[in-house]
Amino acid sequence: MKSQMASILMVHNAYQQRGGEDSVVDAEIKLLRSYGHKVVEYRRSNEELNQMSRSSAALQTFWSRGTAHKAAELITLENIDVVHCHNTFPLISPAVYWAAARARVPVVQTLHNFRLICPQALMLRNEAPCEDCVGHVPWRGVMHGCYRNSRLQTGILAGMITAHRVLGTWRDKVTRYIALNEFCRQKFIQGGLPADRIVVKPNFVDAGPAPVRIKRLGALYVGRLSHEKGISVLADAMRRLQGRVGLTVVGVGPQADLLANLPGVTLLGALPGNEVMELMRHTQMLVLPSIWYENFPRTLVEAFGCGLPVVASRLGAMPHLIDHDRNGLLFDAGSVNALAAAMDSLASDPQRCAEMGLAARQTYEESLTPEINYKMLMQIYEDALSVPHGL
Repeated sequence: MKSQMASILMVHNAYQQRGGEDSVVDAEIKLLRSYGHKVVEYRRSNEELNQMSRSSAALQTFWSRGTAHKAAELITLENIDVVHCHNTFPLISPAVYWAAARARVPVVQTLHNFRLICPQALMLRNEAPCEDCVGHVPWRGVMHGCYRNSRLQTGILAGMITAHRVLGTWRDKVTRYIALNEFCRQKFIQGGLPADRIVVKPNFVDAGPAPVRIKRLGALYVGRLSHEKGISVLADAMRRLQGRVGLTVVGVGPQADLLANLPGVTLLGALPGNEVMELMRHTQMLVLPSIWYENFPRTLVEAFGCGLPVVASRLGAMPHLIDHDRNGLLFDAGSVNALAAAMDSLASDPQRCAEMGLAARQTYEESLTPEINYKMLMQIYEDALSVPHGL
């Protein structure tokens, strides 16, 4: 099978603040190399924007000549079999797909967010999910100024999305799309991506052997401290709990001050992955109070791998990923009372919490390990390679 030793060009535009997507890319590269694949990396970083004019950055969002040239060069020199893209916004641009098509090499695109159907990428407006642009020319997003509260910047993104729809880029130049769960797959189909090219493959982590069960205490939040993550809801829930449940917070962001000095809250800032995993092995629950359609938080996979039940908003993909009252609890998104009650109920019942933790680890072992993920990824590559000329 050619895909078993396929050479892969891994493409990623890194964010200025490192996040889950960056970790997923690094984990996939490590996984592929561990199985003997040659992985060539083409990366750019949004740090480059600090040295660019706005007009140059806008042009590159539509089409990066540098990317087209470099990708073509790497595909030829490194004898690439598959181009696997993660984030291409804004500096890599869709030009990478066209370079691969000209070289007759298939493209696999992982859909980490909703950028191809929503200029803002989060499908969030006025603190609630918004689907105004799904299946339409995204002019509504421009009117609302959804991206950074700027109609101009939103317009550039909407123009890029629309231009490449017209050119057939999303339809013809991407061989396989990877959605992280079935909920997201359906949203992308509604948004106009070809259903027969979208497959589901979750994120994964190497969580090691099952953790030894020890006494665990408190709750844990890991992630960016920003409004779409439900930080204000979490802060209000902690006020309501008045210290009955301790909360350790790992992450940085513009809403960190909302959690500062609250009863029972400890802010640790950003931590390396191994330290986060160690915290997960000693706490009772992970909290995911997001108010947007999370695709597949890597922290959820880490929690399950560490035998940690997850308390999450009943929103988007979460009901597909969490079996309520088995490996976690779901609560109505945005409900302070419901979040506080869920955290309180688990913290006050260690036996129930431990049983749910065992179920969480079982979920991990059944579907979220590196070995299972590698087999899924190889099948996707094999399918892509079987398409004539990668088109």
